[in-house]
Amino acid sequence: MNSIHPDQLLESLRWRYAVKSFDATRTVDSITWKAIEQAMVLAPSSYGLQPWKFIVVTSPKIKAQLPEISWNQTQPQDCSHMVVLAVRKSMDESYIDSYVQSIAETRSVPVEKLAPYRLMMMGTVQKMDPESVRSWNTRQVYIALGQLMTAAAVLGVDTCPMEGIDGKAYDRVLGLSNSDYSSVVGCAVGYRDASDKNAFAKKVRFPTDDLVEYL
Repeated sequence: MNSIHPDQLLESLRWRYAVKSFDATRTVDSITWKAIEQAMVLAPSSYGLQPWKFIVVTSPKIKAQLPEISWNQTQPQDCSHMVVLAVRKSMDESYIDSYVQSIAETRSVPVEKLAPYRLMMMGTVQKMDPESVRSWNTRQVYIALGQLMTAAAVLGVDTCPMEGIDGKAYDRVLGLSNSDYSSVVGCAVGYRDASDKNAFAKKVRFPTDDLVEYL
């Protein structure tokens, strides 16, 4: 596997910031976008259950409806791709069985041999009430969000994570209201506008020694 130099990774992460103004005239090309899309799909999750769905909004008509339900922030409309990360509302036996079947098919393993793993996952889920399952699933979504932003930065693409959205309103606009998923957080993806002064602001971080402890 080819790897990038550590300095290149840090340069990309120092370059990225939460973009406030996107250049509405620029679009992420299809090859670059597909790499970012796969970065989301490849994100890790507890047990590998992937309790999420990524709604990618590129339709100008739909994007135009989003600022009003995003505290009047313009990023969802001006960006190239507006990604809405939606969480699976529950985790039931049927979903786990479909995941086990997927493992069997992908790795050419008999389903019967996966019975202990299935039992372990079911045991974990059955110990939690619905709200705990929803909270657990939501935490997984943020792992995918982090991977999305990091991958984009390495590829020279800007992002803005957005918790400032009306989840229920997003569900209505995106057709999720009666589905197994609901909107948790958004991430605008595209290219910064030259007028965005935030691009030149120094990053504010506590000292590494205050945040990282070795034992």
